[in-house]
Amino acid sequence: MDGTFKMENPYKADTDKMYTYLRAYLKGAGMMESLRALAYAREKHKGQTRKDGTPYIVHPLRMACYAAALGVRDDAVMCTILLHDVCEDCHIPYQELPFDERVRTGVKYVTITKFDTDRSKDETKRRYYSELVYSPEAAITKGIDKYDNLTDMVFTLSNDAIGKNAAETDVLLLPALKKAKDEYTHLSDILYVIRTNLKSIAGVYMMVFNDEYEKWKAIFEG
Repeated sequence: MDGTFKMENPYKADTDKMYTYLRAYLKGAGMMESLRALAYAREKHKGQTRKDGTPYIVHPLRMACYAAALGVRDDAVMCTILLHDVCEDCHIPYQELPFDERVRTGVKYVTITKFDTDRSKDETKRRYYSELVYSPEAAITKGIDKYDNLTDMVFTLSNDAIGKNAAETDVLLLPALKKAKDEYTHLSDILYVIRTNLKSIAGVYMMVFNDEYEKWKAIFEG
């Protein structure tokens, strides 16, 4: 398939409703650091938009709502979810985030950084995914991040980009989440559900955009 498949995105979110829901949820659950992260993320992403024109904060808010539905009650995990794009998009070093070490470490490992030893962008990606296992916060966050991006990329990305994301999920992310599931047994149920949902949606894209998927699969496999 060539070109770009586009249609109007019916999932443009009501940011105020999501924000109000999460604020009440986090307060009721006693997740006070996440409550601070909620306000911090909204402030830092102010004025930024997604490719479909929605306010950028929609993305971490949707992710946090999904995490809440999965039963995430870990303050550091929820903080990392809410803050995961702050460093990359707002140019804030992870060391300067006003949150605890678990959160800063989680955001560090979910932020793509090119090392001098990386020979290519593809090598950077392979290293990035292999390091997710170093932080349970990062592993869960990246899984939910990719799931949220997969759900609406058909409205904004080219067929090639969709195939690339499907291959990245299949070849790099799913094995990383399997390792994290085996490593962090107290989070295995949550990671199992995330992996299952990712397999489902990526599998659809793998079939519909098969040529693009196969091309990128070969690249990511090295």
